[in-house]
Amino acid sequence: MANPTTSHLPAPTNYAPLAKPVAVVSPQFMAPYPVDLRVTKKVMTLAEGTFTVTDVNGTVMFMVKGSVFSLHDRRILLDAAGNPIISFQQKLFSAHRKWYAFRGDSTDSKDLLFTVKKSSILQLRTQLDVILASNTSESSCDFKIKGSWLERSCTISLGDGSTIIAQMHRQHNLQSVLFDKDTFGVTVYPNVDYAFIVALVVILFEINEDRSGND
Repeated sequence: MANPTTSHLPAPTNYAPLAKPVAVVSPQFMAPYPVDLRVTKKVMTLAEGTFTVTDVNGTVMFMVKGSVFSLHDRRILLDAAGNPIISFQQKLFSAHRKWYAFRGDSTDSKDLLFTVKKSSILQLRTQLDVILASNTSESSCDFKIKGSWLERSCTISLGDGSTIIAQMHRQHNLQSVLFDKDTFGVTVYPNVDYAFIVALVVILFEINEDRSGND
């Protein structure tokens, strides 16, 4: 029986076939079918572990560890067993709110996976460019994030914007109201690395928080 508190975007009848699978972190985080995730953040907290990512059955898949007082606003994406999957941190004094993502718990440049930054400094609607570490020229982005954070709605697509690989949407339920939580859903398309998508969603949240005001 479907969970009545779960809200979904209208699912497309057919998912656009990808020329090749999107495996930025690891192929182990891919599935040949759409993956629906629920991301929950406790509102107005300074505690670590403020994000929890579950599947539609409520099974924890990822957690995010970090503190607003940590250097560079550093965050670590952990799997359900507590193993570090991706660590990401903000570049200080970056007008484009640039974030770096590394493999595991590393901050070494050799373990860089990708960077995320605002497409332009002034924006009415969110638009971010995602550049893989292998794209050393950075002449164009590899992925693009577009949407409205206020509405908790966005799409993640390949760099040219023509092929969507994931969507984020707001979820409303009694639990989120009673326990002061911000909950939103993410639909990851087939053969797309959902650990990568979760990292992008968390970075999107952090960029839109704009807590420091210094960058």
